[in-house]
Amino acid sequence: MGVVPGIGTTGPSLESILLFQACRWFLRPVVRVAPINEAAIRRAALLDLAAGLRPASGIRRQKVELPGFDAEIVRASGVGPDLTGGALLYLHGGGFLCCGLNTHRPVVAALAKLTRLPVMHVGYRQLPDTTISGSVDDCLVAYQWLLENGARPESTVFAGDSAGGFLVFATALRARDRDVGLPAGLVGLSPLLDLDCTAKQLHPNASRDAYAPVSALEAIGRLGGSVDGVLDPALSPVNGILDGLPPVLLVAAESEVLRPDSETMSERLTAAGVPHTLEIWKGQVHAFPALLPGLPESRRVLAGVAEFVGDRLG
Repeated sequence: MGVVPGIGTTGPSLESILLFQACRWFLRPVVRVAPINEAAIRRAALLDLAAGLRPASGIRRQKVELPGFDAEIVRASGVGPDLTGGALLYLHGGGFLCCGLNTHRPVVAALAKLTRLPVMHVGYRQLPDTTISGSVDDCLVAYQWLLENGARPESTVFAGDSAGGFLVFATALRARDRDVGLPAGLVGLSPLLDLDCTAKQLHPNASRDAYAPVSALEAIGRLGGSVDGVLDPALSPVNGILDGLPPVLLVAAESEVLRPDSETMSERLTAAGVPHTLEIWKGQVHAFPALLPGLPESRRVLAGVAEFVGDRLG
């Protein structure tokens, strides 16, 4: 277990430099003034609809209808329907309020091709239609569907980015609490792991992040994780009882606002005796492997995820 600092020490690729600057100069000003309320969240849903216009090549998709939400099983060409040989459960990011199956299909497709495993991609309910805890419930329902249809806990790995990284850990903890078998491994790509933003607000990355503001994270916590304006600390995975969790892979960008979440989780996993690796990538933006899976650095991260999955499934 340990931290792998400064990955990409030869400097970021040209593509990553362009992405970082585009986020800083064009996306950041918009995100920092955008309101987070029900009307704005409803408009943000158009992002996933627009993303659905992109064709998906080299994969097959099986729609899964679950109570109140949909999921899909994504398989690379030539991968059969059997789930007993292993599966990946992917939980997309988007701050619990936007994105979905369409926006994150490229990263899911990349993982399906790299791992040669079926990937269950979950379109869990989001704000304002449910709370963050309700999103966790949906992800647990999706995991239980996998198990009921042939997957085994010891042959399943959870992965997710940003808010999906939160759901990876929260779903695993809830599965354990409800006597559902723990998966074989957990992967968090720039995961949000603590709804309390105090440490993030004080961190230098609060002003260095290419586009994600702490104020938005605070608003999300108030909307989806609080009662009468008071956050429930038990909801944040960093505050959970981590003993007994399976091995973990954490990936964060060096200057992103959520880096402290991964570092805190790494410290607490160490204290709990959970094997894990934390990779800190230089010159990248928040959730870069999910944002643009084709970046040179994203391809390296996703190849590492596939290697981690392979190791966990033997």
